[in-house]
Amino acid sequence: MLTPLDFLMDLFNPVLAFLPRALLMAVVCALVCGLVGVHVVLRGMAFIGDAVAHSVFPGLAVAFLLSGSLVLGGAVAGVTTAVLVALLSQSRRLKEDSVIGVLFVGAFALGVVIISRAPGYAGSLQDFLFGSITGVPASDVPVVVIGGGIVVGLVLLLHRPLTAVSLDRETARAAGVPVLLLDVALYTAVSLAVVISVQTIGNVLVLALLVTPAATARLLTDRLTRMLWLAPLIGALGGVVGLYLSWAVDVPTGATIVLLLTSAFTLAWLAAPRHGALVRLRSRRSGGSADRADRADRALA
Repeated sequence: MLTPLDFLMDLFNPVLAFLPRALLMAVVCALVCGLVGVHVVLRGMAFIGDAVAHSVFPGLAVAFLLSGSLVLGGAVAGVTTAVLVALLSQSRRLKEDSVIGVLFVGAFALGVVIISRAPGYAGSLQDFLFGSITGVPASDVPVVVIGGGIVVGLVLLLHRPLTAVSLDRETARAAGVPVLLLDVALYTAVSLAVVISVQTIGNVLVLALLVTPAATARLLTDRLTRMLWLAPLIGALGGVVGLYLSWAVDVPTGATIVLLLTSAFTLAWLAAPRHGALVRLRSRRSGGSADRADRADRALA
């Protein structure tokens, strides 16, 4: 098996120029998705991540057929769907998840029809669904970095009003907070985060990069400010270690990253200092022992 030192040497090997590019992409995507994912988890809207991941598919397919930028094509499709979801979900007769379900299934079906017109589309479809981090062209790297910076800046700039809407939507609306505009902004941020991550981890697994680090951070801390830096850190570590393991063992990169993040979530669920399952079990046992001791003391008295 390849050692970490060997992996580090490969990063500086000019013949393997795609490897440091892949590492940069993995880290940038993990940082962006981790930050955006905090608000996704707070709102309990993990479904939107899956929906956007499917809704960008038509844009990716069109860009592929026209030999254009996949990032730009996916961004146009994702933002369009995000705005439609935000507008249609304002109706009181339809809940948000219903609107999302209708739009993302339709968009994904449209993407499959479009990509089927490309020669040898089966291989292209596999790259879209499961990612090809080592095949990301150099021209897409600055686009991803700049797009990621825009998403991070947008989320940090709107952090307070986004948090207000996430915690109590109706109170925020009554206080004059522009809920619709904030919905559009958040859905747009999610769309851009998904688009820049699709090539890294794939259309199917991108939801894990968006939700799992934030959910893990939620188990580890009760403070929102800590979540905002802990979630991107967990995602970035998963990206770096996942890329190393996939390179060392020759397994798919996207799936390896997701498995590492899932393992981190499982560990946090079991052993988190305040909210872990083992801590809750121990507190129940100690509470039960205290109750039995109290009843024994009363009986003796």
